[in-house]
Amino acid sequence: MTVAPVLVTGAAGGIQGSTGFHVTRLLLDKGAPVRAFVHRLDERSDRLRTLGAEVVDGDLRDFRSVAAAMGGIRRAYFTYPVQEGLLEAAATFAASARSAGVEQIVNLSQWLQPGAEQPTPHQARHWLAERIFDWAEIGAVHLDATVFYENLRTWTLLSLARTGVIELPWGPEGTAIPMVAAEDVARVAAAVLTGPVLPSGTVVRLMAGAVTNKEIVDAFGEILGRPVQYVEVSDDQWASAASAVGVNAVAVDHLTHLWRYLRTRPPEQQASYHITEAFEHFTNQPPQSLPQFLRQHKHLFAETAASTLGPQAR
Repeated sequence: MTVAPVLVTGAAGGIQGSTGFHVTRLLLDKGAPVRAFVHRLDERSDRLRTLGAEVVDGDLRDFRSVAAAMGGIRRAYFTYPVQEGLLEAAATFAASARSAGVEQIVNLSQWLQPGAEQPTPHQARHWLAERIFDWAEIGAVHLDATVFYENLRTWTLLSLARTGVIELPWGPEGTAIPMVAAEDVARVAAAVLTGPVLPSGTVVRLMAGAVTNKEIVDAFGEILGRPVQYVEVSDDQWASAASAVGVNAVAVDHLTHLWRYLRTRPPEQQASYHITEAFEHFTNQPPQSLPQFLRQHKHLFAETAASTLGPQAR
């Protein structure tokens, strides 16, 4: 009997974690066929074909292209970048999945608070997206994940290349930030997509613990082979720098609110951050720590290590 492919959105990857690409790779490694949904055909989609995925292109906000991609699908992975269109894409995906008789959707969400009141406007949209998937009765499983190491890597490399220090609006050195590797989130997603069907509305919380700003600079210093300084900047300074390198307005607004929320959590709440048990339950292995993650991606830091020794910023 032919096994139905798993539909994976965001499969080409991007700068915000690339969970869709990781899920595609992990599923193919497990021998599961994958239909990779991409926004455009380019060298990244060619890479997916080389890995063995069936590639389809389209817009997640367009019902016709999503419905066509959903044909013959029993399970699917939904992720959407931090930009305009999340609710429209979620509704389109949910409606298409319901029409196709999909039995399980894994929805990448964010670490949400109970109820509609959320720390950022974009997290409020994620809360609504979860409700859309639940109401569609398509076996939605929500992965509520904290800040990705991959995002920290992106913002840190930008400031290191520009000024030689880590500039973030994350409060004093002792502030604890809850984090996780997108790769570990993808491992949980792949396990859910290939495992027994879970009840609709299941929420899987994913956190690898917390790191302080001091621990962050120590970890980067080890990789770069030199001391690294953390400099706290204002929200406006960070937002201006992010906008200057092309980060879209929705992402800048979301992250500015999120950084403010995280740095103002009371000490007792920061002390409560811990590794969630979902990693062991679904993957039988603990999540990566930040030092482990940085060592795994050490090759990305060679250019930055060289450039920050000289007067010129990249």
